Amino acid sequence: MKPTYDDTRQHLLDTGHRMMAEKGFTSVGLNEILQTAGVPKGSFYHYFKSKELYGQALLADYFVGYLADMERRLTLPGLTAYERLMDYWLGWQNRCTLEGHGYECLVVKLSAEVADLSESMRLTLRDGAEQVVSRITLCIEQGQAENSLPDGDARQLAETLYQMWLGASLLNKLQRTGQSLNTSMATTRQLLSV
Repeated sequence: MKPTYDDTRQHLLDTGHRMMAEKGFTSVGLNEILQTAGVPKGSFYHYFKSKELYGQALLADYFVGYLADMERRLTLPGLTAYERLMDYWLGWQNRCTLEGHGYECLVVKLSAEVADLSESMRLTLRDGAEQVVSRITLCIEQGQAENSLPDGDARQLAETLYQMWLGASLLNKLQRTGQSLNTSMATTRQLLSV
C-alpha cells in the first residue's frame, strides 16, 4: 500500500528539493520526481504547468522555510545581535559540513545552473537572496544600536557577509574539507567585532 499525503503539491516540492539538492535541476527528470514521490503525471500538471514553473515554486518554497528558520535564529531572546548573527553563521557552517547535509542549500546548488536557463527561476533566487541580505542588515542595525556590532554601512556589511558565505559554500563543494567555511567564520568574527 502506498503512503498518502495530505498535501500532494507540498510532497512534490519536498521530493524535488531532496533530489535537486543532490543532483541539480537539469539532472533530475520529471518522471524520476513523479516515481520517487509516487504521484501520477496528471497530478503534477494539476499543480505545475511545466518543470520550469515547478522549479520556480520549489525555490520559492525553499526560501519560505529558510527565511522562517533565519527569523527564528535572528530573534532568539536573551542574546545580543552579535550572538544571534554568530549563531546564524554557525548554523550555516554546520549544515554545510555535516555528513550528507552539505548540499541542501538550493541557492548554492542551483544558482549558476538555472540563472541562464530560466528567467523566472533566476528572479526567484535573486528575490530570495535579497530577503536574506535584508534580514541580515536588520540584525546588524539592531546590533549597532545596542553597540554589540561595529558602526558602518549595515547593508554593505550584510552583502559582504552573504557573498562570502555563498562563495565559501561553493568552494566547500569543491574542496570538501570545510576549510573555506572555517576561513569565513574567522573573517566573520573579525568583521563583526567591536
